[in-house]
Amino acid sequence: MRIVAPASSANLGPGFDALGLALDLPFLFAVDDADDALLACEPGHPAAVAYRSAGGRSERLNWRSPIPPGRGLGFSGAARAAGALAGRLECGVEEAAARREALEIAVRLEGHADNAAASMLGGFVVSAAGHSLRVPLGVEVEVVVWWPDSETSTGRARAALPSTVPFENAVFNVGRSSLLVAALATGDLDALGAATEDRLHTDVRLAMSPVSGEALASMRDAGVVACWLSGSGPTVAGLVAVGTGEGAGEGDRVARLLPTAGTTRILGVDQRGAQVLG
Repeated sequence: MRIVAPASSANLGPGFDALGLALDLPFLFAVDDADDALLACEPGHPAAVAYRSAGGRSERLNWRSPIPPGRGLGFSGAARAAGALAGRLECGVEEAAARREALEIAVRLEGHADNAAASMLGGFVVSAAGHSLRVPLGVEVEVVVWWPDSETSTGRARAALPSTVPFENAVFNVGRSSLLVAALATGDLDALGAATEDRLHTDVRLAMSPVSGEALASMRDAGVVACWLSGSGPTVAGLVAVGTGEGAGEGDRVARLLPTAGTTRILGVDQRGAQVLG
């Protein structure tokens, strides 16, 4: 059995632990597969842990993925979504139910739903209060991502955040995250710049990776539709509209303006989510 699940960018600025966008960078998880090109999945690997938690029993587990771990692109969320889905399917659960149950397992292991939900469902996902809902995008977009050579510990980045925030900052983020959902759903590109502003976590996390702040500033200077710190960083992401006329090639143009001391990719939004390949 082979399961593939996409990478993701979470938070999208103000949507802390609630908003996620699936990206077409795949995580492949294989059960009882003889392909020598795959890597052995050690017992502590997030995909293997999710697979066992979902009832999987095979000892021959493998994986492969271009998603960089520790960079804020949902490596563990994709791995857990794929592993949990494989485990539930192996137990004979019908696919629709297996996906629901696998998502619950992946979210429990992740500790928050944004990445895992995007990897399982695909597209743009809102997660809160035990619900994960996919919101149709009102515009076709690409996401330019850039990450430095260094990793960021999600636990350390989360521990650095304050335990309380000023009331006005909470109100600011509620408004911005609500605007962001509406803007992406309706395709209102003009609103997205303001909609991705954040006062809860971005500045604290950028202080831990100054080069990411420089890359984010480069994206703003390049005129992206919107940009944000992806997950807990250090990856930064910029949104560009896909066009066939004057706006065509925006992703390439933005990518050329980003720091060369790092990795840049232009990614589409994955609309399929976790898939069974065979």
